[in-house]
Amino acid sequence: MKKIRILLVDDHRLVRAGIRALLEQIPDVHVVAEAGNGRQALNLIKTHAPDILLIDIAMPELNGLDATERALTRHPGIKVIILSMHANEEYVLQALRVGASGYLLKDSATRELELAIHSVFRGDSFLSSSVSRHIINHYLDRTMGHPGPWNQLTSRQREILQMIAEGKTTKEIAFFLNISSKTVESHRKQLMDRLDIHDVPGLVRYAMQRGIIQSY
Repeated sequence: MKKIRILLVDDHRLVRAGIRALLEQIPDVHVVAEAGNGRQALNLIKTHAPDILLIDIAMPELNGLDATERALTRHPGIKVIILSMHANEEYVLQALRVGASGYLLKDSATRELELAIHSVFRGDSFLSSSVSRHIINHYLDRTMGHPGPWNQLTSRQREILQMIAEGKTTKEIAFFLNISSKTVESHRKQLMDRLDIHDVPGLVRYAMQRGIIQSY
């Protein structure tokens, strides 16, 4: 029997250990690698060629939503299941918009985890039972055709937003992304204009609301 190859991504080791223990109870599933953030995950996809990316949303350096979008662009054959603590429609909608096939709550039972993996592996979609499809459809009806400011940001601007919210300086961001400080400042101004947020504390609050960094 062919094993379903899983790349598990979460920034908390104990959480990863718990999820891995559940995955190892599923006979036809094999965890090929683990990562602590989205950037590591993208590198491991090239090395291990997993069938499914099982990934958290809020992680340092590169969050799960942007990592999902990049993974699907670079590796169209991979399937993605988002792991989250949040059941509200805003988080689910974000996951669906970037191309995730599944959305699974972290408190799901082992049986639901197994169903999610098998559903997504065969090409279907899967939402946790706690997430109402009716709510999602209603939300889509209200928002389609009226993209919010988040969806007007480029992938690079969202990446810089996350780094700003994590407390990195312009020079640190420029070094990390291998671009000039001037380019970072340009992206920063554009994202502030599009979000209509013009101070760092406001950007931090916005990033927390979007789930791309954790609130404490």
